[in-house]
Amino acid sequence: MGFWPRLALAALAAWRLTHLLAAEDGPFGLVLKLRTRLGNGAWGQLMDCPYCVSLWVAAPLALLLARDLLGWALSVLALSGAVCIVEAALDTLASPRKER
Repeated sequence: MGFWPRLALAALAAWRLTHLLAAEDGPFGLVLKLRTRLGNGAWGQLMDCPYCVSLWVAAPLALLLARDLLGWALSVLALSGAVCIVEAALDTLASPRKER
């Protein structure tokens, strides 16, 4: 598989996993139980922020794209950035439109 299809798949996978961890209950409520168990501490707050979670999710996925350490670091940022763009776009679509 070429680079661009891998990038697209990794970006979609990063968004899906990030959304699951930060915004969904998960299968059988397991992700909700994890977030509840983590509480309001640093780890619990991390799980509530899709922008934060996206960095941790992107790190292993970036291994599919990178050939060296610099490539990996840039791939982490690129995948996290893709997640942030999708999250912001979906938030914009979901929010009620203001009248002009």
